[in-house]
Amino acid sequence: MTAAQRVIPLLTTLALLIFCTLMALYPAETWHASVRGLAIWWDVLFPSLFPFLVLSELLLGFGIVHFLGTLLNPLMRPLFRVPGSGGFVFAVSCASGYPTGAKLTAQLWEQKLVTREEGERLVAFTTSSDPIFMIGAVSVGFFHDTSIAPILVASHYAAAVLVGMLMRFHGRSDASTATPPAAQEEHRSRFMRAIYAMHEARQADGRTLGELLRHAVSSSLRLIIIVGGLVVFFSVIMELMVQTGWLGVLYNLTEQGLHLAALPPSLSHSLVGGLFEVTLGAKEAGAVSVPLVFKVAAASFVLSWGGLSVHAQIMSVLSSTPMRYGPFLLARAIHAAIAPLLVVLLWPLLMSSMASPTFVNDAFIPPSAYSPEWKRIGITGISVFSSVLFLMVCLAWIGSKLMIKRGKK
Repeated sequence: MTAAQRVIPLLTTLALLIFCTLMALYPAETWHASVRGLAIWWDVLFPSLFPFLVLSELLLGFGIVHFLGTLLNPLMRPLFRVPGSGGFVFAVSCASGYPTGAKLTAQLWEQKLVTREEGERLVAFTTSSDPIFMIGAVSVGFFHDTSIAPILVASHYAAAVLVGMLMRFHGRSDASTATPPAAQEEHRSRFMRAIYAMHEARQADGRTLGELLRHAVSSSLRLIIIVGGLVVFFSVIMELMVQTGWLGVLYNLTEQGLHLAALPPSLSHSLVGGLFEVTLGAKEAGAVSVPLVFKVAAASFVLSWGGLSVHAQIMSVLSSTPMRYGPFLLARAIHAAIAPLLVVLLWPLLMSSMASPTFVNDAFIPPSAYSPEWKRIGITGISVFSSVLFLMVCLAWIGSKLMIKRGKK
């Protein structure tokens, strides 16, 4: 056992004992922080995540992953070095947000559809926020300005694609893991091969619709409860750090770094808050008095980093697999660096004319008033999922045609 392996558990135990002591010293603040975290989970995360978690489980059981894996392989392999089934994971994660991508990737690994390194690449760029949160909570609830929604969404997902293309260089070459069609199936079209793959996967699964639904609901509930517990836990940790003044040191260091970079030092509260929890960081970004482009860039940074709360969620989901946390951490850092830059680059194109803030009869809408509607969640999520999936299928079809032409030459 190395020195680090001996010291890290001791330091972790010491930190936990310190936080237990602080919870006893600040009981009222701990309770209020727990209630805030629980409200975030119930009002935002539960309604936006749970339907898509159940749906994705059902689709996995019906073999849709094998169907899309066959269709999207010409796109996903060259670009991201992951199987075509990763296209399904990316589409669902864009619609439902973190940690859905990690959950689906873990299931692909359990079904032996991805290797460890392919799973690490896949989790790296499929961990993203959902459009409901970016449009409803951030743009409307925190910024009170719907005009920033397009640039926030575009920069976030474009940066995710770029992260996927960069992470394709992670790990050793695994060209041998690609599964070419069998000789007797080469005469079939790719679409027919996808249909046969889905049918065989459904037969291999063998569960009835009732069994699939029961398992989908139970497993999704387990995951959503874990997510809620981690959100409440980090909300309490943040509050205790505020009460003890430990965050003041981080604020000062961040302000100095922003000052050296010629950026508004007042963004430090948003960046430090977002380091721990996405919602807190995005809320602080909307409240600070700086030019709007810097506020949106700070929110983009927070959404891309994900916060330690999301990191803990991903680690808990991947704990049953051999996939490592290090590549995911690197990908989050790259995503958090690229997304704000894209905001600045896209600002002249998408924000040429400033739209009016989202006020109703000039009445102020407090961030706490945001409560997502199931109808809006369903429509927006399904639209994003369908659009991303349709685009990827079209690109895969074009890629397969180009590969056929290249093979004939």
